[in-house]
Amino acid sequence: MYHRNKQFVISWTVIILGIMYLSTEQFAVSRPHRSIPSYQVETLLEQGSGDLNEDVLLEADDLFGVFDGATSLDRRRFHGNLTGGLLAARTAAETFREKRGGLLQLAGEANRGIRNALLAQKVAMRHRFWSTSLAVIRLGDGRMEYCQTGDAQIVLIMNDGSYRIVTPDVDIDRETLQLWRKSTAPPEAAIHDVLAKQIQKVRMQMNISYGVLNGEPAAMDFLCHGYRDLTGVSDILLFTDGLFLPRENPLKENDWCTFADIYREGGLQAVRDHVRGLQENDPACRIYPRFKQHDDIAAVAIRLNKASHINIAFS
Repeated sequence: MYHRNKQFVISWTVIILGIMYLSTEQFAVSRPHRSIPSYQVETLLEQGSGDLNEDVLLEADDLFGVFDGATSLDRRRFHGNLTGGLLAARTAAETFREKRGGLLQLAGEANRGIRNALLAQKVAMRHRFWSTSLAVIRLGDGRMEYCQTGDAQIVLIMNDGSYRIVTPDVDIDRETLQLWRKSTAPPEAAIHDVLAKQIQKVRMQMNISYGVLNGEPAAMDFLCHGYRDLTGVSDILLFTDGLFLPRENPLKENDWCTFADIYREGGLQAVRDHVRGLQENDPACRIYPRFKQHDDIAAVAIRLNKASHINIAFS
């Protein structure tokens, strides 16, 4: 009888101590994890010279993205007064926000969603397809997953002051803008009138020489997808081409060194002010060849804290 009681007491003591140990451990490790922010976010969404902003910004927990819609050349409107480019960008952004899965899988679903929207509006001819560029990332475990297509860009600013271009620096309109630069058309002429055939030729190269999401299966062949370790990274930048620095010579490469310097001085707002300032003094779009005075801008800047580089296996 004494032996059984002793065993009973010992058993319950072990169980109680075990519960106390587990409870103490969970409390101790979860509290600091929740209290330390892993990043700070700055966003920018600004309409350009057009009557609608066709860029879309996505921010949902650890998911961030920018989408640059491109309307078909016939300029048809839908659902009242929405352009096809805006619908393509919104369709893609909403797919990433609402669905679950890896970014490559979500890009495929977004592409199919655009295809379904085109069919619903009876847009069947290829030169009338809407499309969107995109750059999307998901943060987690000291690294990021990324997915990109078109001329939206992902740039990393490093702790040592350098920068890294994560995805290809795609220049879809280089040839067109070079022709515009050399054009002898009068100052009041519009690039879409002067170079209409050239612009259509480039548009028909969708998912042949460059990628965009426009509902075509071939769009998936141009997606840039992968994972990137964030050790040594201070800032992650996602942005559409409206934030690219204007260039006098379209054949020159983008000046990412100056871009990074301006960002480090004053964040996204400083880059925006620099870009808009140059464009403001060139309303005819001839000093800095481009399609309109101001393009739409969607941008996200994520500033990482040191805590965000620590891999925590528990929560």
